Formats: sequence, C-alpha cells, structure tokens
Amino acid sequence: MQNWKRSFYAIFAAEILALIGFNASIPIIPFFIQDLGVSDPARLNIWVGACATAPAICMFVFAPLWGQLADSHGKRPMLLRAMIGGAVVIALMGAVNRPWQLLVLRGLQGALSGTVAAATVFVATISPRERLGYTLGMLQTGIYVGVSVGPAFGGLLADLFGYRVTFLATAVFLLAAAAIVMRFVREESVRSRPAGSFLKSVIPDFSPLARSPGLIVLVLVSGGLQIATSTVAPILPLFIQSISPQATKVATMTGLILGGSAIAAALSSAGLGRASYRIGYERLLAFCLSGAVLVFLPQAFVRNPIQLLVLRVIGGAMIGGSEPSINAMIAMRADRNRQGMIFGLNASMNSAGAAIGPMIGAISSAGLGYASAFYAGTVVLIASAIGAFTVKKIVPSAPEMGSRGAA
Repeated sequence: MQNWKRSFYAIFAAEILALIGFNASIPIIPFFIQDLGVSDPARLNIWVGACATAPAICMFVFAPLWGQLADSHGKRPMLLRAMIGGAVVIALMGAVNRPWQLLVLRGLQGALSGTVAAATVFVATISPRERLGYTLGMLQTGIYVGVSVGPAFGGLLADLFGYRVTFLATAVFLLAAAAIVMRFVREESVRSRPAGSFLKSVIPDFSPLARSPGLIVLVLVSGGLQIATSTVAPILPLFIQSISPQATKVATMTGLILGGSAIAAALSSAGLGRASYRIGYERLLAFCLSGAVLVFLPQAFVRNPIQLLVLRVIGGAMIGGSEPSINAMIAMRADRNRQGMIFGLNASMNSAGAAIGPMIGAISSAGLGYASAFYAGTVVLIASAIGAFTVKKIVPSAPEMGSRGAA
C-alpha cells in the first residue's frame, strides 16, 4: 500500500487523542458518583467497582464480534465506530442524574468502543512485514502516552470546570480522532462476501484457532500478561503508603511510580519494537517476560518507595517490549482475512484479564496482606513466560506460513 505511512501516522495521532479522551474520565468517576448522591462509603465502593468493571465485561463479549465485522466489512469503519460511538456515549455521561444511568453508559462504552484493538489490526494489516515490529511498537507507545496523559488532563479539567465538562471534553477528543481517521486514513477495498452470508459476517468464526496452536498460546499469553500486571493495581497506592516513611507525600510518590513505569513502557515499546524484527519476535518476547518475572517478585519485599520505583520502571520496560512482539506474532501467524477476528479475541482476553487481575489482587491482599498480590501476579507471569517459550517451539502450519507472506 503506497499510502501506508500516511495512514499509520494518522492512526498513531488519532489513537493518542482517543486514549487521552477515554482516560480523562477515569479519575473523576468516584467523585462524580458522589455528586450523583451516593455518600455512604459501602454503597460508593459498590458503584465505583461496578462502573469500573462494566466496560471490561462488555468489551469481553463484543470485541470478537467487532473483529469479525472488521474482516467482513472493513477495518476503517470499525475504527470510526469505536471513536464516534465512544464520543456519543461519554458525552451522554455528562448529562446523567442517577448512578444506574452512568453504569449503563459505562457498559455501552465497553460494548461500542475498543479503539486499541481496531487500531492494532488496521496497523498490522497495512504495515510491510519488515516494519511490523516498528509500527506496532510505535502504536503501543502512543497508547501509553494517551493512557498516561489522560487522567492528569481529566483531573485538571474537572478541578477547573467541573465533572460534566470533562465528559464533554472527552467526546471532543474522540470526535477529533475520528476526523483524523476520516481525512487521512485509507483502506483497500474489502473482499465481498457471498450472498446470504450475513450471519457469517457477524458471528465470530473461531475455526482458525483450532488449526493454529501458536495463536491460541499467544492469545493466552496476552491475557495472562494483562492479569499479572493488573493484580497490584487496586492495592498499589496503599502498598506505597505502607512502605513510606511517616506516610508523607504518598500521592506524589504514587504518581511518580505510576508515571515512571508508564514512560519506561512507552520508550521500550518504541525502541524494542523497532529492533524486534532483527532480534526475532519469539526471542524478544521470551526475554522480556523472563525479565518481568525477575523484577516483579522482588517488589513484594521492598522497604521504601525508591526501591519500588526502580523495580517498577524496569518491569514497565519489560512489559512494554513484550506487547508489540505479541501483536506482531499474532499478525504474522493469522490469515490476513481473519486478523480482525483474532485481534478482537485478543482484546476480549485482555478485557477479561483487566477484570480478573484486580479481583485476584484485592482478594489475596485482603486475606494475606499486600505482598500476596505480587506473589499472585508473579505466578501468572511465570505461566505467560512458559507460554512464550512454548510458542518458539510451535512450527506454524501451512496456512500460517502463507499468511506470513501476505502480512
């Protein structure tokens, strides 16, 4: 595709805007629910937890369907659907008057959005094989940038103009992202489906996975990685507080640790993604996941926030380097005409991991202490690393080898 670079950079810019918008509302959800009249701490925790879980559950259900539609009717329409649908739903959140209305819209957000999966499959389709690691790594860097900047931007907007304005600003960011895609992104014509195959174009077809053990392992590794990295999410601020001398400046240190690991992941995604084709995707994935295991477990034994910061930054770099390799390997092993469905399934597994991981961390830490969340995450990381070494030994089938040339 002659215009693949223009389309890629347009998607890169649009995805940063979209994720800044999506993540701008995350820090204000608990306070917005309070504004809606929920003052009891127990009820507030229930509503906050439900609103945090609903998008992941709905995305888990709908992501494979959108991926199938991307294969049948085009990846550009699915990317626009995710951005415009997200803009409409989040704008409506700024007008709700009851917590249940917010919960319903959060569920719709998960069902209708999914820009990361849509952008990933589009970039994987248009990129030349030798540039696959670079483009997916750069896209992952843009994702980290959006995820990192969004909450700070949303918090600032909420303090200056109020919570409802923040939701409207989010919608504007998403519409701007959609405008970039409409103006600068082009897609080759999608192969037509035979007459009478509407259901086939909508219902996900998982048969390619049955013929590809390598793809199954990669999807499981991706989901396991999401579970492992999110196990400590609910308890990390409290853990930092517990190891901080006299519990001073805990908020600042928490922000520094979260921001430092995100920056390390972003830089690693770009740098290692660029070199991944030369190093080898399988080799790089095994190295990064092994490194992640080695720095994840010691976090349970740190005695001050600086030690935790160092380990989290190294771990962020390892995780950031592994994700482009997983996506590149999925793209190269999946039939080009089925990539949307496979990446949709991968997004579904990641959504499940995003819901399961925090529950594991919260339950284990409640019963056994904060350190147990790191133990649980390490066990899942070890399983993912074993999966990465297993993928190296799985020889791609004939259909997979054919799809490599197409990619």
